[in-house]
Amino acid sequence: MNIKPLGDHILIEPIKEEEKTKAGIFLPETANKEKSEEGKVIAIGQGRTTPEGKIIPMQIKPGDKVLFTKYGPSEVKVNGKEYLIASESDILAVIE
Repeated sequence: MNIKPLGDHILIEPIKEEEKTKAGIFLPETANKEKSEEGKVIAIGQGRTTPEGKIIPMQIKPGDKVLFTKYGPSEVKVNGKEYLIASESDILAVIE
């Protein structure tokens, strides 16, 4: 199944954080963990539409590694894999 975001939405694959503490202790799957705040852009919409009907292209492209707001994106599950869908305004920075 292919997912094509609409408008200024972005499909992100979250990057799993290391499951080990600085002291070298491995955390179990059941540990209460914070949500990831970085991920890889999988697909993007065409861009934001102005009230005049003009489309403003996206500044982000598929393959970019990005930082996003912690609670902005919506979680979706497709074919057993977890993704996030965020608005372009939820993206804080591109990691180079």
